[in-house]
Amino acid sequence: MIRLPTLPISPWLRFAALNTLRNRRRSLVTVAVAALGTAAILLAGGFALYTYQGLAEGSARTTGHLVLANSAQFTQDEETPLQHGLDGWTALRRQLQDDPSVRQVLPRVEFSGLIGNGDKSVVMVGVGIDPDAEFAVKGPFLTVTAGTLLDGRSRDTVMLGERLARNLKASPGSGLTLLATTAAGALNARDVTVVGLISTGIPEVDARLVYTDVLSAQQLLGSERVSSLGIFLDRMEATEPARQRLRQPLLAQAPQLAMQTWLEQAPFYRSVKDLYNRIFGALGLIIGVIVVFVVTNAMAMAIIERTREIGTLRALGTLPGQLLRSLALEGLLLGGTGALVGAVLSLTISIGLLIVPVEMPPPPGRSVGYPLQIAIDPTLYLLTLLTMTLLSTGAAALVARRTVHRPITEALAHT
Repeated sequence: MIRLPTLPISPWLRFAALNTLRNRRRSLVTVAVAALGTAAILLAGGFALYTYQGLAEGSARTTGHLVLANSAQFTQDEETPLQHGLDGWTALRRQLQDDPSVRQVLPRVEFSGLIGNGDKSVVMVGVGIDPDAEFAVKGPFLTVTAGTLLDGRSRDTVMLGERLARNLKASPGSGLTLLATTAAGALNARDVTVVGLISTGIPEVDARLVYTDVLSAQQLLGSERVSSLGIFLDRMEATEPARQRLRQPLLAQAPQLAMQTWLEQAPFYRSVKDLYNRIFGALGLIIGVIVVFVVTNAMAMAIIERTREIGTLRALGTLPGQLLRSLALEGLLLGGTGALVGAVLSLTISIGLLIVPVEMPPPPGRSVGYPLQIAIDPTLYLLTLLTMTLLSTGAAALVARRTVHRPITEALAHT
């Protein structure tokens, strides 16, 4: 028996490419399905990654990359305002700001009570902030619908959620009264002036939200404490290293302190990520199965049509392994070409959405929409291309394995 010499991969690749062109319509359909499947996976995955990034940045911008407070603040409810608040927070703030990765440390006073206009009182959720530092670090995290932002030089001024302002018939310049329980358990009231109306995009929050400065909040509550300190870093990736670096000296001097990351403070982010991982994971699995079936069907039909040809090649001395390699390379070419076309299609759509913005409708519980964008992640593209190519190659090899090992006489007698 004459045996053909083992050839390098390039002639077999050319041989496989020529074979895929023998039935152009079937090959085109296979490539198109693989391309659409790849594009769907990349677009869905890119949308999920963009959502994760947006939620992560929003959570970190709201609370800080790290949050420093007494441990009881994270685990227990307060019986009186600022019961678990931080004492000596100005010294802690200066100590934290000495770290080179810390951009800013923002104090936060959280309280609740009533806000009234003399005729009507409404339940409020108040936040005391350092206005100048807050807005400088966080940027435009609120939408000002009327008036201006808080000024760090002014006292007894507030910003109201627009639905709360509508409920109280308040506008910039209106005088209101805040009523809250002090840290000692007594009632205290302060007259304030509205300087601006804001929207967070969440109607339920806008119906209760009141922003004021830290000093005014402390005077209302009768305490010099703050609820927590939000630590803002120069980048997201520095969160865990900074936590390990900052926590040790703080705990050494004050064991009652605790430090959490933005991730521990973001249950909504964790819930959405878990939901999207399941949804898009199932979607990717279904699309992968469809692509495998299409490639398997195309290769099965091609192999059945060429059974006698395979038998003839076997009779001439071609080894089963060489034939299996050739047929597997056909699957690789079909799946790889489809995956590459799908990646280009996904990349084009993703870039197109940056050039021509598309606005998504408001999600449940929100009053404003958001731009539809698809994250372009090189790792996602590489893994998807590799997975689709390997699945197609494996499917082709699996289908071809039985036929190439078939007895030569049976293959030659096939009709």
